[in-house]
Parts: sequence; C-alpha cells; structure tokens
Amino acid sequence: MRTARPGAQASARWWAFACGLVFLASCMLAASASAWVPHLSVLFSAELTPDPDSKLPAPTRYSYRGIHTTVVLGVETPLRTRLEANVPAEISDVLAFYRTELGKLGWQEQHDGATVSADYVQLAFVSPLGPGMLALDRKATGTAVNLVQKNASVATNANVMPEPGQAKLVFSNISETDATLAINDRTIKRAGGTRAVSLDLKPGQYSYELSVPGRPATTNILNLAAGDTWELTVGRDGEAWSPLLLY
Repeated sequence: MRTARPGAQASARWWAFACGLVFLASCMLAASASAWVPHLSVLFSAELTPDPDSKLPAPTRYSYRGIHTTVVLGVETPLRTRLEANVPAEISDVLAFYRTELGKLGWQEQHDGATVSADYVQLAFVSPLGPGMLALDRKATGTAVNLVQKNASVATNANVMPEPGQAKLVFSNISETDATLAINDRTIKRAGGTRAVSLDLKPGQYSYELSVPGRPATTNILNLAAGDTWELTVGRDGEAWSPLLLY
C-alpha cells in the first residue's frame, strides 16, 4: 500500500539573497565616504512571488522546501501531498500569500476551527481535489509552512476513505509470517502476504500492539483525527514500520 516520495531542495535565490547581504554590508561601509546607500525597501520587500514549478503553492523565496507524497501502488496520482517549507518572511505576509494563491486555485477556506494568531495559523480548506490544511508557525528565521492536499477520488477508489466523522486504520502484513494487531479491545490476525484489512474508528487516541512470532512486540500510540487514514505495516523482514498517514 505505502509508497512515500520525499523531496527537498535549497533555494538558489535564497543563497543569492544571503550573499547579497554581505555585498550590502560592504556597500554601507563605503557609503560613509561616497554618500551612496542602496534602496532598502526593494531589497527587503515583503512581497512573495509564487513559484510556478512547485506542485503546491509556494513562494520563490525560501531557505528550505520539500514535497512529500503518499501513493497507492499502481496509481500515479497521490493520495496525499504535503509541502513543508521555511520562508524568510513575516507570518502575516506568508498568510496573505497563501490566501491569495490558494484562492486562485479554487481552495475554499473553512472558518470553523480556524486559528489565526501572531505566532501560529491553522486553516482548513476544501480544494477541488479534496480536503486541504495550512499551518504556519513563526520561527526565529521566518515562517515554517505545512500545506496538505488530499485527493478524495483516489482515496475512494483505493478503499481508504474514512466514513464521515470517522478515522480509518489500515493494517498490512507483507512479511512471510503471521502478524497480530491489538487495538481498541480488538485483536486482528493476518497471515503473511495477505491483503490489508481496514478498521473504522472514532477520532481519539489509541494505544496499540503489533506482534510477530520471534520478535519483541511493538507498542505505540496513534492520535486519529476525523477524516484521516493511517497505515500500520509489518515489513518483509517481520519488523513493524512506523505509522504512516496515508490520507
């Protein structure tokens, strides 16, 4: 079931900007003799420009940016796409950028449960493909961005769409031996290499235990939110993988 595609890159524009600061310092030293000072309002402009090459809206100015996708084997279109970035700009400017750019793409902001403060923003959206979420966090070097878009059609076709108001948990065992999942007062056994099984659960916090003969049991806690689908997998070597947020 699971395939994750991470990606990250450092912006050449940002490095050029950093080098420009060194150049600016030199110019300001020379300015005491020549009376020439650069146009600071242009150099430190708050305007953010969208990057046309980004899969999800993102400004061209960033110090870090990564795209992560979760896909179903055999289906190229992602179930879930997540962009994370660090943008050297004020949180208010980044919020204005995303409200503008997401609006252009038909994302509709949902006001229920929204959080907008000087240090943190969390907004829910309905996008043309499915649910979306934007989180912004003020940092010392700018603003951390976390933008998620889910694809409802792909989730429905893959049978991983949660019921309304519920969360879904998918249990996969791709090892060659039996595996057992204990969660929510239920015990589920899956033979090696059999098809995945799914559970519909109410939103909340769940402790679980994954056990495979000959290995120590793996215990952990899942925080399930309404509309989310998580996957627990026992790998080919019998080791329990870390939980994966599929959708």
